[in-house]
Amino acid sequence: MIEAVDTRAKGLRPVRADRIEIAAFVRRLDWVLLAAVGALLGYGLWAISGITEHDIAGNPNYYVVRQGVYAAVGLLGLVLAVAIDPDYYRRFKRVIYGGTFSVMLLVLLAGTVSRHSKRWLDLGFFRFQPSEFGKLLFVLFLAGFLADRAKRLGESSVVLQAIGFAAGPILLVFVQPDVGTAMVYAVALAGVLFVAGTRWTHLAALASGALVLILAVLWLLPSAGVHVLKPYQQARLTHFTNPSSDPSASTYNVRESINAVGAGRFRGRGVAGATQTNYHFLPEHATDFAFASLAEERGFVGVSILLLLYLLVVWRGLKIVSVARDAFSAIAAGGIVVGFLFQIFVNVGMSIGIAPVTGIPLPFVSVGGSAMIANLLAIGVLEAIHARGVVGRHRRRLG
Repeated sequence: MIEAVDTRAKGLRPVRADRIEIAAFVRRLDWVLLAAVGALLGYGLWAISGITEHDIAGNPNYYVVRQGVYAAVGLLGLVLAVAIDPDYYRRFKRVIYGGTFSVMLLVLLAGTVSRHSKRWLDLGFFRFQPSEFGKLLFVLFLAGFLADRAKRLGESSVVLQAIGFAAGPILLVFVQPDVGTAMVYAVALAGVLFVAGTRWTHLAALASGALVLILAVLWLLPSAGVHVLKPYQQARLTHFTNPSSDPSASTYNVRESINAVGAGRFRGRGVAGATQTNYHFLPEHATDFAFASLAEERGFVGVSILLLLYLLVVWRGLKIVSVARDAFSAIAAGGIVVGFLFQIFVNVGMSIGIAPVTGIPLPFVSVGGSAMIANLLAIGVLEAIHARGVVGRHRRRLG
């Protein structure tokens, strides 16, 4: 009898140990970041419920329900990402890069065309945009590549190799065409190079090369008869510098967006009074210009709450960079945060006329399943880095 009890006790010890370990791991998560993301999800769903209330006749909750489903799927992905040790991404970086490159190539070969772009893969029950998930996978590969060469980052060859690997996905996204997402990839590349400790001279050379490339695409090549961009893309970018030159076409979206933001004033017009949104004067009011619609309905107060939540997420993300257990985790976290911040800046900027229209969605607000799920996966990776970074620091102290 005593022996049986003893055997049972021995069997319980691993179970109890596992429970204690899981509880300790959960406590090491960044709960401030999770709370900020949860608040963003709730706020974004609340915003979309008002923005899209009049979009589908007889079904005012159509978009908010869909967005809620995407958020639920994304949260499951977040939990899964938290459970995965980030070191696995480093080990399988070649598989990540090869898979990302292959899927993006598949988009060009067999993707679904919509609004002059081929960005989606249609699986029948779900249509998704691989380039949104590629933002995270792109960063994870580059972080692994640079971390493995941490002692050689001062060499130009290493930086050139990183740029060469990055050029493939950037080019594939650019020719879809999706200039906005290609810009996010390019900025994420700059972010991981900076966090990795690349020399300032190399970063300056990269910035100079990017400037020359932009000038060539927008002005030098077109003047020679070589048009890299589609006509509507060229018009969006060039008329950005002179919006009064074409008020009825290429700059119409921006003008209506600025009108919507200004009309919201301090407290907003409310859902019923938001004429720019409800009467569709503002195109893409639930996607590209969701910020402008929110500003019209909820005013300065409403968008200030949103921006403060974004600021909280960015701050916690930067803190995770500082507590990461190794170079790979720090570089990956830095790239994720830089890409996230850039998307916010460009989306808000194009809504108020200080950035060209590029189609970059507003994280956790703009309607779209791929962006929602991909952003939550990225938060899951950040949480995984934070939890293991905290335990890593604790072990170093004990050592």
